[in-house]
Amino acid sequence: MGLVLVATPIGNAADITLRALDILSRAHLVACEDTRVTSKLFALHGISAKLMPYHEHNAAKVRPALIKRLKNGESVALVSDAGTPMVSDPGYSLVRECIAEGIPVTAAPGASSVLTALQLSGLPTDRFMFVGFLPPKSGARKKALAAVANIPATLVFLESPKRLASSLADMAEVLGPREAAMARELTKMFEEVRRGPLGELAEHFAQAGSPKGEVTLVVAAPSVQARKYSPEEVDDALREALKSSRVRDAAALVSLSAGWSKRDVYARALALTDEG
Repeated sequence: MGLVLVATPIGNAADITLRALDILSRAHLVACEDTRVTSKLFALHGISAKLMPYHEHNAAKVRPALIKRLKNGESVALVSDAGTPMVSDPGYSLVRECIAEGIPVTAAPGASSVLTALQLSGLPTDRFMFVGFLPPKSGARKKALAAVANIPATLVFLESPKRLASSLADMAEVLGPREAAMARELTKMFEEVRRGPLGELAEHFAQAGSPKGEVTLVVAAPSVQARKYSPEEVDDALREALKSSRVRDAAALVSLSAGWSKRDVYARALALTDEG
């Protein structure tokens, strides 16, 4: 059987496939992020397979042992704490090494917070890009957002509840007034999907505080016919961006959402700096 990448529920424990249960029950070893989390899932479904922790902190040390067992003909299943392995977890390196060693690799697909949030967002699903987690600090976060601002696809992010309001505010500044959806506690009792323009979502969570649960953000692609900012709006956006960025970086960020050339925005940024 080789290495099998097995998707686990993202919330509701019933969201696991019959094939996944069969693979997990027959595997010689199940590599998981946290044995405590996976043990609870196994207890619910009567699975008694042996567990081995495999996460970002021990992956380099544990991977050779997994490869050795696979070469000896044992079957190994890889699971994450929730959802589909290989999405924001260290499974990539293990898969790459298995491929290099000629070890069979297959997958038992299933739940994914990325696809579930995309389905519920009400935004176009024909083309999307998974961005993952943004940097925790605002300056680096804005630069990361600027790098994907012009991609003609719906964007999907993961975010910490504690950083949700600040991340949404940075998104509104860099990406402009795009439609978006915040999805949390997906498939659980208190599932919530809140939709609206980025600025409105940022304002809501700034007032309401950090929500509970895992958060996935879905943001619309840039509009081909996006409204061009007035000079006053460009100046307002620049003043805000200049609080945390250098003149050139602030101009680059604002030009993405303002519909102005970088050169013209940079000139206004210099003028504002001289005034200030």
